[in-house]
Formats: sequence, C-alpha cells, structure tokens
Amino acid sequence: MDTPTQNRIAQLHPSVRAEVTQIIQACDQALTGRAKVRITQGLRTFKEQDDLFALGRTRVNPQGKTAKKPLGNRVTQAKGGQSVHNYGFAVDICLIIDGKTASWDTAKDWDNDTVADWYECVKIFAQFGWEWGGNWKNFKDFPHLEKKGFNNWRQLIKRQRDAQGYVIL
Repeated sequence: MDTPTQNRIAQLHPSVRAEVTQIIQACDQALTGRAKVRITQGLRTFKEQDDLFALGRTRVNPQGKTAKKPLGNRVTQAKGGQSVHNYGFAVDICLIIDGKTASWDTAKDWDNDTVADWYECVKIFAQFGWEWGGNWKNFKDFPHLEKKGFNNWRQLIKRQRDAQGYVIL
C-alpha cells in the first residue's frame, strides 16, 4: 500500500479506517500483476466539494466574479454536505501500474487472470459492504465506492460531530 493511500485512509471516518486498510490489502493481494490500488480521494471538506461541484458549471474570472461559461466536465452531482466523501465514508480509487502510471481503465486485466483488475477490486469492496458508483443508474461514477449504511448524506448532515469533526455514530 502506497503512502498517498495510507494518508487518505488516515483521514477517513475512524469507524472505516481498519476496514479500508484491509480492503486495499486484499485488492493488492488479488492483483498479482502490475497493478496496485491507490485511493485518490477520501475525506473532503464542504468547500472542496463545492469546488468540485462548480466544475463544468461555473468559472471565476480574474476579478473574482462568476462568469457564465463553464470550464471542463461535471464531475459530481453533489454540493458541499451532499457527498458521503464529506463524512469520510467514501473513497475514489485508481490503479497504479508498475508503480508509476495511474489508470482508470475498468476493462484492463493487468494480471492476466481473465478478470478485469478494476472489477476484482469492486468485488472485494462489495464483500465488505461497499457500493460502487459504477452501478448507479443516473450518474456513473466509476472511481467511487461508499460504505453502505452510511451513504445517506441527509442523515449524516444532521448528526453531531466529535472534537475532530467526524460524525458521531
């Protein structure tokens, strides 16, 4: 498991850190070839979420005013507070090939075992009760996985928070 992944796990909600560590280790063990899993996103602040939400929707000109012409593609449907990332119960992943190249290719079988490496990881996450954004009907989010039972932001936003800012379960 690489350092960026370890750092992102350390910021997830405390209740899922050990589980996510176990999942990543299981994925890396299953991927016997050139690929390893990296968590590219974990916990996000509401501001970071709002910044992602703005992509493809708005742009700020040099004077700090919002212009009407959007930049880039939309990458999320969720505003700050409306993503499970904001509570530490979601991760985005990629595969790191040969220790250096990031891949989001869901079809490639780097270890030649006749199962796409991405789906090997999705299946392992599912065994631990995580939902894959690639299964969503309206907005496919292939890198995204979130913990079932904690994937309702409307419930999470109402919960009290501890001294570190994590929702109290």
